[in-house]
Amino acid sequence: MLENKTGVLSTKAEKGYLSGMMVFEFFVPGMPALAASTGADFLLYDMEHTGISIETLKLQMAACRGLDIAPLVRVPSVEANTIGQILDIGAHGVMVPMVDTADQAKDIVKRAYYPPEGQRGTAFSIAHDDYKPGIPAEKMAQANQRSIIIAMIETKTGLANVEAIAAVEGIDVLWLGHFDLTSSMGIPGQTDHPDYLAAVSRIVAAATQYRKSAGYMAVDKKWAEEYWGYGFRMLAYGLDHLLLRASLADGIKFISNMAVND
Repeated sequence: MLENKTGVLSTKAEKGYLSGMMVFEFFVPGMPALAASTGADFLLYDMEHTGISIETLKLQMAACRGLDIAPLVRVPSVEANTIGQILDIGAHGVMVPMVDTADQAKDIVKRAYYPPEGQRGTAFSIAHDDYKPGIPAEKMAQANQRSIIIAMIETKTGLANVEAIAAVEGIDVLWLGHFDLTSSMGIPGQTDHPDYLAAVSRIVAAATQYRKSAGYMAVDKKWAEEYWGYGFRMLAYGLDHLLLRASLADGIKFISNMAVND
C-alpha cells in the first residue's frame, strides 16, 4: 500500500485516499502552488497526449519542490530511458500507459527502481536528490522507497492479466483508463455497459487482493462519487483546461442571463 512508502504521498495516504488533478495545458510556474493551496495531494502531468518536453517538466518539478504536493508524470511509453529521466528530474512517481502483462510490469519496475530492486541508472546530486551530497547507497534506498509506480489497465489484454500485473512487487497503483479500455473492448465510451462495469469490479478486486491502490480520473463530482463507490481511492479530479472551461462557461452563462433579464 502507498502508506508503506515514504515522502509526500505516503503521509497523505494515511487518511485513506489521495486526490489531485491531471495537467494537460497549464505548465506555468504557479500551477504547483495553486494546486497545493486547494489541498490537492498530487499533480499528474501528462506526456502521452500533450507533447510536453522533459525540459518543461523539469521546471514544473522544481516548482513543486518544498510544497506539500507530489509531482507525478504519465510517460508516453517505456521506450528508451524515459522513466529514469522523469524520476531524475524530480518526479515522485510515474504512470505508464497500456500495461498488458506481468512481464511489462516487471520491466517498468526494473526501469524505475535502483538496484537491487531494479536497474535504474545512477546519478546523484541532481534534481531527484535536491542536489545534495550524500552516500549513494542511502540515496538509492530513499528513492526506491519514495517512487510511486502506476500501471494503467486500459486494454482487454491488460484486463485479462490484471491480477498478475497487480501481483508484481513494485507496482503501487492500478489505474483504470476508461476510454481506452472501452475502445479495446469494442464498446467505446459505454461506461454503463455491463462488461465494462464487470471490468471495473475486477480491477478494484485485483488491487484489493494484492494491497495496491485503485486509481481513476473523474471528470466531475458525479463520476468522483460513482468511482469512489466502486472502491477507487486515488482520484484525479478533472483536467486543468476542462476545469477552467467549465468554470468560465458557468460564469459566462450567468452574465448572459443577467443581460437577458436586465
